[in-house]
Amino acid sequence: MSVILITGAASGLGWAMARHWFAAGHSLVLADIDETGLAARAAELGGGEQVLCVTCDITRAEDIRFLIDETQARFGRLDLLVNNAGITHRSPAHQTNPGVFRKVMAVDWQGPVELTLAALPLLRESVGQIVCIGSMAGWMPVPGRAAYCAAKAALTQFFEVLRLELEADGIHVLMVYPSFLDTPIEQHALGKDGKTARHPRSMVGSMRSAEWMAERIDKALRQRKRWLLPEPISRFASLLWRIAPALYLRQVRKRFAGELR
Repeated sequence: MSVILITGAASGLGWAMARHWFAAGHSLVLADIDETGLAARAAELGGGEQVLCVTCDITRAEDIRFLIDETQARFGRLDLLVNNAGITHRSPAHQTNPGVFRKVMAVDWQGPVELTLAALPLLRESVGQIVCIGSMAGWMPVPGRAAYCAAKAALTQFFEVLRLELEADGIHVLMVYPSFLDTPIEQHALGKDGKTARHPRSMVGSMRSAEWMAERIDKALRQRKRWLLPEPISRFASLLWRIAPALYLRQVRKRFAGELR
């Protein structure tokens, strides 16, 4: 059985993946900034030595080092790193405090990058795998999400380059591009002032559950896929942005009118 490290594991997609892989008998390292939430999840799993919970902030270098050290001390190995932790915002870029942009970039790009680099020695030993939870917002413009789009685009580019550079080590990288999931990330979205956004989010297509997504991630890993784009509407929208950008922008203006005001 594998040792799997999941960031953002106390809720949403991270918690859905944790439950899925725990049920399959894997050992888990659950990392999150929410200490209370982690403790509740550990109690719910009742996993004993099979589950290690580490409270940490992936934007802090010392926390990243602590997380990797604790993983090595408990299990002596790491087979799968899941870069899942993330935050978003809902606010027009020209109205948003730059501190919001810095925070989103730190959590959604810098944190996963630095954690992955710190984990590489263990992943090389196990010839392991890396999962990054990206977003279709990293491929095409979404009003009110400028920093989130930028962070997810940067995440994609970094890990596509890293994939090429790690080919000789046999490390497999899976990039996941969900669209709209029923998780707390949007409930905690930042507004233009850095506080929780108060207006409802706009969306395209149907809302999927975190459990639905976790099952598809597991299957994609077993099939050694490089990319997972689980929903047809997301794939269509990404193509539309490339081949008919004017039409894409007209539809976005309609769907996300509230974000443009």
